[in-house]
Amino acid sequence: MSKEEQTELRSVMDSVMSLCKRRGFVYAGSEIYGGLANTWDYGPYGAQLKRNILNLWWKTFIEDRDDMLGLDSAILMNPRVWEASGHVANFADPLMDCKSCNERVRGDKLLEEHLKTTIAGLSNDEIYNKVMDEKIPCPKCKKLNWTQPRAFNLMFKTYQGVLEDTAAQIYLRPETAQGIFVNFKNILDSMRVRLPFGVGQYGKSFRNEITPGNFIFRTREFEQMEIEYFVRPEQAESVFKQWVEDSMNFFTALGIKKDKMRVRNHGKEELSHYSTMTVDIEYEFPFGWGELQGIAYRGSFDLDQHTKFSGEKLQYRDPETNEVFVPHTVEPAWGLTRTVLTVLVDAFEEEALEDGETRNVMHFDPKIAPVQVAVFPLQKQQSEKAEALYKTLKPHFRCEYDESGAIGKRYRRQDEIGTPFCVTYDFQSDEDGAVTVRERDSMKQERVKIEVLAEFLKAKL
Repeated sequence: MSKEEQTELRSVMDSVMSLCKRRGFVYAGSEIYGGLANTWDYGPYGAQLKRNILNLWWKTFIEDRDDMLGLDSAILMNPRVWEASGHVANFADPLMDCKSCNERVRGDKLLEEHLKTTIAGLSNDEIYNKVMDEKIPCPKCKKLNWTQPRAFNLMFKTYQGVLEDTAAQIYLRPETAQGIFVNFKNILDSMRVRLPFGVGQYGKSFRNEITPGNFIFRTREFEQMEIEYFVRPEQAESVFKQWVEDSMNFFTALGIKKDKMRVRNHGKEELSHYSTMTVDIEYEFPFGWGELQGIAYRGSFDLDQHTKFSGEKLQYRDPETNEVFVPHTVEPAWGLTRTVLTVLVDAFEEEALEDGETRNVMHFDPKIAPVQVAVFPLQKQQSEKAEALYKTLKPHFRCEYDESGAIGKRYRRQDEIGTPFCVTYDFQSDEDGAVTVRERDSMKQERVKIEVLAEFLKAKL
């Protein structure tokens, strides 16, 4: 990619970030106190967009399927959970310090950025030797003067108890998946389920990332939507393929362009300690290809480990044959906050108009748009009747009422927040019982009778 292309893409990212702040999608965390690095708050439109995506995910994969159950497990868990899962031993980044300027980096990421490829499975010594062989300097002071990598566990530690010196050390969960595995026996005992079946949940996770960045792409506090789908071992391969297909269909249902996504298989050296087969669904962001979702075949690793560490047998008994065995697991794991970023970037357009002006527009799919219908009076004289119309539409759609500023400026504002339709009550409305409906993407306008307006909009949305 040329420098000009990189600059243009960076400009797109800057434009999206600026719009998010200006229009109430995403704010910097604790901003009035100077902020807290890499923390973000979701404003009114961002919170609604995130909720709409989550609701569609829950309906698609939990409510509308007979083989799925929902769960909401605790963020704080017994620390033995993370010993059993391998996070205490394996969930670590190789940190390197520059002896000249004290800059701290992840050795594996430094190497990946230099080689322009993903690496995994290298020991700390191998990372150090390769960095030195490639003569990769410090990005800050440009000197080649690194320490040996040191393992840094990514889990946030906290304490449970009244006094810190006597309290038990526990962790903020780095993933939601383990809450599903430790409740496997409870679900079998309380619910009538047969293989194959899945358990899904969403919620906050925390990872003490050393190199967060790219806006909300990689943050220390984030939200996941995860499913553990339990199968017989012989079913795993076909189920895995189906989840890849279902996941791609979900992203396209959100309105994300299919030609901007790809499925990438993990090489053996990239696989996590629990996985024998993993693919990532990636999106081409302005900063390059990035993981949007991971789908992993975890085998029976997690149930076996929790059986070993807890002493509880986490097994399934076939109700027809009485066969007892440990199911295998296919895990589709979505990043909710990453999906929000993807939708924002994918929907954004700086459109050149015929009159020589430009407009910023978010082409959100109507299913997830924070506002679906905006209602305006053309002038203040129509405010009372326009507001009455707004109140009749609000029970059926996500609506917003706006009477401030010129009508053209109101249209532009709704374009920037991605509202599919604007409805204007004007001077003619009293005479013909109709309003002007303006469509976001084409900007075409048509007169629609008020008595059929709700049905007209439902058909479009």
